[in-house]
Amino acid sequence: MKTIIVHHYDAFSTIPNKGNPAGVVLEADSYNELEMQEIAKQVGFNETAFAMKSDRADLCIRYFTPGHEVNLCGHATMATIYALKTNGLLENKSMFTIETKAGILPIHLQERAGDVFITMQHAAPQFESFNGSRVELAKAIGLAEHELNLDLPIIYGSTGLWTLLIPVRSLAAIKKMVPQTATFPSILKEMPKASLHPFCLETFDETADMHARHFSSPFSGTVEDVVTGTASGVMGAYYAKYIDNNMSLPKTLLVEQGQELGRDGRVRVHVKQKENNLDISITGTAVYVKKLTVKIEN
Repeated sequence: MKTIIVHHYDAFSTIPNKGNPAGVVLEADSYNELEMQEIAKQVGFNETAFAMKSDRADLCIRYFTPGHEVNLCGHATMATIYALKTNGLLENKSMFTIETKAGILPIHLQERAGDVFITMQHAAPQFESFNGSRVELAKAIGLAEHELNLDLPIIYGSTGLWTLLIPVRSLAAIKKMVPQTATFPSILKEMPKASLHPFCLETFDETADMHARHFSSPFSGTVEDVVTGTASGVMGAYYAKYIDNNMSLPKTLLVEQGQELGRDGRVRVHVKQKENNLDISITGTAVYVKKLTVKIEN
């Protein structure tokens, strides 16, 4: 048996047991894909990240849910970069790159008042039509169709990982949602493995621009993601494209998530214009919680 140390960090918060938990395995080059998957399954967080060497960037990060590997994860990136920085495993520079299955992405670090703030570039925004039943979609998250905000499009979006963006009319509707996860693939005919990301423009924090929840694909082995970096990024692109397309850019939006689960988190989403597309990045931080150990077969 191998014993593996996994570090538990909470991302998008500076308070332990708030924000979004992620497992981080440092110096993970010796593990193969099956071992990484087994480690993530035992840890049980929405994502566990593995920091590795790269010949294409400053480092490589791979991300695993308990059920499968994903191309990119915002909160696990925040946790991994914070872990590397605070453990003295990063070069002393503020700009570097990470290799992910969503591409080579720039990272910018800034230290303020003892906190490490991490800005993560996202892939170029993409959107694809949702042509399924709005009635069945609403039912799948415990709502009626009239509780969706039908003035805005329901659409698949990605800045590195596909999710279905679902505008909802009110915070009250968001609070009462209960996902029927097993039904998702039959409704998401275009992208059966996509997650669902309901959001509204009412917020708990009056300084926030949007409030969201994130329901995982049943293939991932989890139900709800607490604070979602990649989906927050594509929400920023959605806001600029569909909610306020006259918005003065560059613009920073504040997204809140996790309140229904008692784990208040915040993501800052930076929206810029770059040639004929939007340029999206997010800023967050993380905090160390504790060390975990898992055992896997040799």
